[in-house]
Amino acid sequence: MKRLLFSLSLLILYVAVPAQQLRLQDAVSIALKNSLDIQVVKNNLAINDVSNSFGFAGGLPVVTATGSDNEQSVNIKQKISQKVNGADTSYNIIRNGATSNQLNGSAGGSILLFNGLRVRATKKRLEELVKQSQEYVNAQIQNVIASVMTSYYDIIRQQGYIKTIKQSIAVSHQKLEIVKAQQSVGLANNADLFQAQLDLNNLIQSRESQQLVIDQAKTGLLTLLTLKPDSVITISDTILVDKSVVLGTILDNLSTNPDIIAADDQIRINRLIEKETAAQRYPTVRGTAGYNYSRNQASAGQVLLNQQYGPIAGFNFVIPIYNGSIYKRQQKIAGINTANAALQKDITVRNYASDAVKTYEAYASSLLQLETAQKNVELAQKLLDLVLQRFQLRQNTIVDVTIAQQSFETASFSFMNLSYASKSSEIELKRLISKLTR
Repeated sequence: MKRLLFSLSLLILYVAVPAQQLRLQDAVSIALKNSLDIQVVKNNLAINDVSNSFGFAGGLPVVTATGSDNEQSVNIKQKISQKVNGADTSYNIIRNGATSNQLNGSAGGSILLFNGLRVRATKKRLEELVKQSQEYVNAQIQNVIASVMTSYYDIIRQQGYIKTIKQSIAVSHQKLEIVKAQQSVGLANNADLFQAQLDLNNLIQSRESQQLVIDQAKTGLLTLLTLKPDSVITISDTILVDKSVVLGTILDNLSTNPDIIAADDQIRINRLIEKETAAQRYPTVRGTAGYNYSRNQASAGQVLLNQQYGPIAGFNFVIPIYNGSIYKRQQKIAGINTANAALQKDITVRNYASDAVKTYEAYASSLLQLETAQKNVELAQKLLDLVLQRFQLRQNTIVDVTIAQQSFETASFSFMNLSYASKSSEIELKRLISKLTR
């Protein structure tokens, strides 16, 4: 008994949770705000934006400072020769545990004066990487919007299925009541009663199975929105298809697709890598300047103090002469990579154009069938009403009613599928030209 009361209390608590109405615009806004995939590509954009500087490209001065202070204790044994009054004499210096100190410090800087314009090419490449990363962000945004819209309208389609099933259940209830009434006056047998009850039970089972599909579809949508998967939401909407999409417009605007723009950016990036690689074959010139300080002091020995300090300035030259043709081969490889980038762009354009044509064909075909499918739903509804009335008058059999129900369900399901297919194709066509908005 306690278990039963506990289960009932949990059920009441679950039912009492208010469901939140979710509109498509709100769903898209939440997804764009919470999407982890968008955050990843935005972080990549931030990395490239931070890297985009002359310092990162190697064009700014480099300043360093070094210092050391070493104290040591040594044993000294030295023999020193000198002339005294014209005669060579010598004496020994012997000291155990003599201390000495070496103090060194320097500050210097260098600046690149020439390296075959490699810095300029690197800086331009970093700028192109920022632009390319922004296109990847735009592409991911379009992908997220398309996924949310497709999932959202799929839930509407699934809810349309269950609405049809519920309408058919209502008819089955009527059919069962008619059979019971006829049986009570001896005009129906148990076979009709059993068949009517079986039809009703099967539809109730289909309704429960369809409700599971809807619940799982809502969980999938909540996952796209990065919300708690057990959140309770309701969606009340219809599928309205934009019938003004034209294939020529889609094909003419494929160049606005972020992936194609990013492919263009990759070609420019690879050309700049070619220039960077070619610059390695030129001399590198650096200007240097600094200040050095050195002080050596000892408590015993021949030299008790040695101190040096002063500024320094100069130039460094590095001239590549021969390294096994590595730079030349690297430049050739970079050129091949540029050619591959151009081919990759052509492949992307080709594939997107093919996808656009195939998607538009599905879109146009669905639209052509949609009007007929809607008329079929209306005719199937009228047929079902008529057959049910004739069944009540014993002018049709229970099998006729069942067939009319199946025709109604088939027509309704077909209409919902065509509506969803048209909308999905519309969404994909607009994604291809980056026209999806909130």
